[in-house]
Amino acid sequence: MNLTRRMLIKQGALAMVSVGVGAGLGPEFLQNAVFAAEPVRARSANGGRKILICIFQRGAVDGLSMVVPHGDPAYYQHRQVGNNGIAIARRGENAVLDLDGTFGLNPNLAMLKPIYAAGHLAAIQAVGSPHPSRSHFDAQDYMESALPGNKTARDGWLARTMRYCPEDAAKADSTFRAIAMTTQLPRSLHGEDALAIPDLSRFGVRDGAMEAMIPTRGKKNREAMDARPTGVTAGFETLYDQAVGDVLHGAGKETFEALKIVKDINARSYSPAGGAVYPNGNYGRALQQVAQLIKSDVGVEVAFVESGGWDTHVQQGGAQGNLGRKLTEFGQGLAALYSDLGDRMADVCILTMSEFGRTARQNGNGGTDHGHATCFMALGAGVQGGKVLGQWPGMAQEQLYEGRDLAVTTDFRDVFAEIAQRHMGVRDLAPVFPGYQTSAAKFRNVLKA
Repeated sequence: MNLTRRMLIKQGALAMVSVGVGAGLGPEFLQNAVFAAEPVRARSANGGRKILICIFQRGAVDGLSMVVPHGDPAYYQHRQVGNNGIAIARRGENAVLDLDGTFGLNPNLAMLKPIYAAGHLAAIQAVGSPHPSRSHFDAQDYMESALPGNKTARDGWLARTMRYCPEDAAKADSTFRAIAMTTQLPRSLHGEDALAIPDLSRFGVRDGAMEAMIPTRGKKNREAMDARPTGVTAGFETLYDQAVGDVLHGAGKETFEALKIVKDINARSYSPAGGAVYPNGNYGRALQQVAQLIKSDVGVEVAFVESGGWDTHVQQGGAQGNLGRKLTEFGQGLAALYSDLGDRMADVCILTMSEFGRTARQNGNGGTDHGHATCFMALGAGVQGGKVLGQWPGMAQEQLYEGRDLAVTTDFRDVFAEIAQRHMGVRDLAPVFPGYQTSAAKFRNVLKA
């Protein structure tokens, strides 16, 4: 078949879904009927291509429990150890894993400490948005568009990053240049020719386009979410999924008309390398399939994965409890991905992010409420690892934002900008971050020079 991908886009109307359709419309159908439309690019050891994997912790992770400021005495004034307290002890059983005398990893992230010690993991503390919103939906929208306070933007920061990367034929021809292991295209990739693939092993097609969520329903769900009283946690991820069509400004209406899966990809029989063991569940599966796609040399440059369940208003716990279990899963996934990719981590940067942090003090329900600054992480051979980066604002009462939250000292756009320029090769950052003047002087040196 002498068809190009662009011809398929013009002629086809195939929408990807993960609906468990019959074998006639499953992976074999894609391999035999669609893959034949375009030859696979010549394989190489990644061809020097840089790859960015973004992991969004939806729900606002408690960065103070992820990378613990145990050297700041005010931390233990705001949070207690034991007796339903959420602080991580400095010494004794289940104590913080010290990194530099001031910060330490939550003990549930012990699997990441060897990566930190190897100089391939860095934490960036006190990162966040200058916008004061404590709405999950607005804050996520602003972070993924990289336009805080702007609700009119139609594209995301990752889409713009790819748009302004140095172009070449190899990039233009790769259907899998941008992928999201999600049911709908995330806001950050809206505006780019990207694919949403919730599960390779259940990948199928159907006629017509995916239907977007009804905007009015999404708006009502968002308003209901923001109106929730403190302590009510159930259903955030469900509400997010229901409202996503509205929040993503119609990204759910996009139709993926051309599909291509490399002939030898078989998600069900994949064996991770390097002794990697991914956690069970959607998050672990998504990371494993990202690794599989990268190692299949199908042209992945940007991959997006999300992890939910970080909205810990109630019974958050300290070293043990709900947050501890989430951090264990989170850390296991990162460590498995790092080990699985092996030498390919020389060209890969993994960046974690969350819309905002949690309050400095725990609430009356043994949890934390919506805060301001949080903690990002970066992994990769090119990362300036073995360090906790950023300017620490302190946790004394007078140092807190609005008297309750960790203050933001690193605008999240400066982290994104450094990755876009130094890792992805974007020369001009102005169109990627319109209206914001970022520069190397604002970078936190997440990446090696």
